[in-house]
Amino acid sequence: QVQFVESGGGLVQPGGSLRLSCAASGTNFNIYAMDWHRQAPGKQRELVARIRTDGLTNYADSVKGRFTISRDNDKSTVYLQMNNLKPEDTAVYHCRAGYYSGTYYFPLNDEWGQGTQVTVSS
Repeated sequence: QVQFVESGGGLVQPGGSLRLSCAASGTNFNIYAMDWHRQAPGKQRELVARIRTDGLTNYADSVKGRFTISRDNDKSTVYLQMNNLKPEDTAVYHCRAGYYSGTYYFPLNDEWGQGTQVTVSS
């Protein structure tokens, strides 16, 4: 089965940095786009960043210029470098695989891992 294990979260002060990792197993990692999503208490899950198989990236406006998504296909791992963190970045962060078909994007599945908690507070 496809599994994603997130790690790297923690407590950090505003302006600090964290690097999240997502290790994938049970899938051909290199043929899928990879997303980072986050969900804060009382809010819907939102897409934070995406990296395509060709390396192109997309970011939510709220994190653009502060976060960087990258991938290591040899390690089947996607990363999210988070700089200049703000309290509003506090959330549980999840990774997810997906693929494009024409102009449409589909998740690999509707299952989520445990995620990793990011808390930004002074």
